[in-house]
Amino acid sequence: MRLKSIVTVFFTVLLAISCSSKTSKVVLVNAEAEKRVDVMVDGKLFTSYRWPDNVMKPILFPINTSAGTTITRGWPIEPRPFETTDHPHHNGNWLNYGDVNGYNFWGNMGPGDPSDTSAAAVKRRSMLGSIRHQNIVSMTGGAGEGVLVCKASWVLDATGKELMAENTEYHFIAKGPVRIIDRITTLTAKEDSVTFRDTKEGMFGIRVSRQLELPSKDRRPMTDAEGKPSREPVVTTEGVTGNYRSSEGVTGDAVWSTRAKWMDLYGNIGDEKISIVICDHPDNVSYPTWWHARGYGLFCLNPFGARDFTQGKVVLNHTILPGQSMTLKYRIVVHSGSHLTDDEINAYADDFAKKY
Repeated sequence: MRLKSIVTVFFTVLLAISCSSKTSKVVLVNAEAEKRVDVMVDGKLFTSYRWPDNVMKPILFPINTSAGTTITRGWPIEPRPFETTDHPHHNGNWLNYGDVNGYNFWGNMGPGDPSDTSAAAVKRRSMLGSIRHQNIVSMTGGAGEGVLVCKASWVLDATGKELMAENTEYHFIAKGPVRIIDRITTLTAKEDSVTFRDTKEGMFGIRVSRQLELPSKDRRPMTDAEGKPSREPVVTTEGVTGNYRSSEGVTGDAVWSTRAKWMDLYGNIGDEKISIVICDHPDNVSYPTWWHARGYGLFCLNPFGARDFTQGKVVLNHTILPGQSMTLKYRIVVHSGSHLTDDEINAYADDFAKKY
């Protein structure tokens, strides 16, 4: 009996090792008629690439951990109870900018009320830009990784003129409790020079769920128990657990306007410990980048916002000449089950720098 017990334990350990080292299967499901591509890992939704007509840019939404927990805010696309309702243009994960040749791609929520013919409304509409999904170039799944390549167009809403062509390559990677999104975007100026004028409103960001915001006593507009916007702002920190930590050792709200090669937003959703890391790439403009990361749930970097971040000491207006291109590379790491250490994050950042 004793020998049998030892053999049983031995094969149980082998089975556990085998299961833990099993390579996840990443499958991309084309639901183009519904304007999305679902990224499935072992049959569970990791994220979806979406291009809704009313969002004005392609996004990844929602983004889930390996345990299936959603780390992105639902409002306003799929509202959930007791989440904040500020900045409705912060949707999922996106890449855009607030001042491209004077046009606002960042805060575009659509034309608004077309019957509003006030001078302010007309002027606002005339200065909006949208990023329009064009087509899916390719999509492949596989063991541990799936790749989606898409084309999009940066256009002026008022005239339809194209400022830039976008080619974006997404790598969706699954390794045990880790989910990774690598985004490589190449922007090509069309007929005119394109200048990213210096502003804090940009550029690569995630709007995270309420639990991963930083605790605050500020009054906030929120949804009610039915997911509908409440009439009065409220103060609540129940279940709010987030905190920032940068590669330079800066923490909390103090990370805003600092430079770092990566930023970790860590906290808990229920009993699940979660780390979300965004990594900059050495090939990018302004590496290590500035961070437009806010305690209210905007987790964002901005390579072009030097003036606001340095109180005017540095000004950066980056121009792409006609026919020329700029490539930006960013990595998101979503880790479930524990909060990542600096050494672990540095390993992901170093791997990202070497891979592309």
